[in-house]
Amino acid sequence: MKTTHLLLATSALAMSAGAASAVDLTFVSWGGAYQESQLKAYAEPYMAAHPDVNIIWDESSAEAVAKLRAMNEAGNLTWDLVDVTVSDSMRLCDEGLARPIDGATELAAAPDGTDADTDFGATRVNECFVPQIVYSTTWGYRTDLVGDTPPTSVCDVFDLAKYPGKRAMQKRPIDNVEWALYCDGVAKEDIYSVLSTDEGVARAFAKLDTIKDQVVWWTAGAETPQLLADGEVVMGSTFNGRLFSAIAEQNQPIGMLWDMQSYDIDGWIVPTGLSPEKEAIVMDFLMFATDTQRLADQAKYISYGPARASSAPLVGKHEALGIEMAPHMPTDPANATNVLHYDYTWWADHRDDIDAKFQAWLAQ
Repeated sequence: MKTTHLLLATSALAMSAGAASAVDLTFVSWGGAYQESQLKAYAEPYMAAHPDVNIIWDESSAEAVAKLRAMNEAGNLTWDLVDVTVSDSMRLCDEGLARPIDGATELAAAPDGTDADTDFGATRVNECFVPQIVYSTTWGYRTDLVGDTPPTSVCDVFDLAKYPGKRAMQKRPIDNVEWALYCDGVAKEDIYSVLSTDEGVARAFAKLDTIKDQVVWWTAGAETPQLLADGEVVMGSTFNGRLFSAIAEQNQPIGMLWDMQSYDIDGWIVPTGLSPEKEAIVMDFLMFATDTQRLADQAKYISYGPARASSAPLVGKHEALGIEMAPHMPTDPANATNVLHYDYTWWADHRDDIDAKFQAWLAQ
């Protein structure tokens, strides 16, 4: 199988090199600082080595499941490689919309020969998903708008008396309903059992009702840092790497709140239905982009932890700033004293139902 894959990739790349124009591949990601880290760490190096491969970016990862379902229905696949969350990868894999990937033959081994599946460990949660990063969704706040007592608890988000002003929250139920229940007194270990009941879901929405008219809803990770920079919100949730970029690279007056940060894993899926030629090039890129060095290189540009165990010792300093990146990772012990371990299996099973209830609540 490995020989077949390499022969196909070699043939496809040779064919693209002999073509009059580049082979265009559409990769789907999340935009902003994260997508820029992907571009710098492995897309640009790959295109430099393969000048007849042209990578075009689409920033629609938040809608990956719905859009791939629609493409499948229409029989018109326009994406070649898609960055998704774990729970979305599980749904796409279960529905046959993502291609299984053999870690032993289609992904690069670690430098010491450890096979990819072992090196990725628990982050490789299904056969269609190739992990890239461990990240968190957490909160940032304007340091000049919170007075002398900056927020220390995620429940400060719900305290409009102490911290008046707008909040930015992602326009989806994930994380928001967990934080709502936690701040309504539900023990962290009981959150998903409570959410499994209609009463629990209603309780979460009731807590969110207390700040609903002060919420600015976002769909792209770059929105919250911009809203904070512009002073349009006093605090907002987003991905920890986006906040790092705003604080460390742009010197914005923003502080980081790590309390109840929600851990997640992001990675690639290959849509089913690619032509053999495109699939071979995509798989060649995937082997390159998810090897030990490339995932370590990504941490030079954004504060997300690499998903491979062999990459962690190679994480060094920020490419431009020269600061050590390890203390800015969500997994650093100082940042991980109270973590929400996002249950992607639960969400894979309940997402469609809770999404529908969330949309109905938004419309009220």
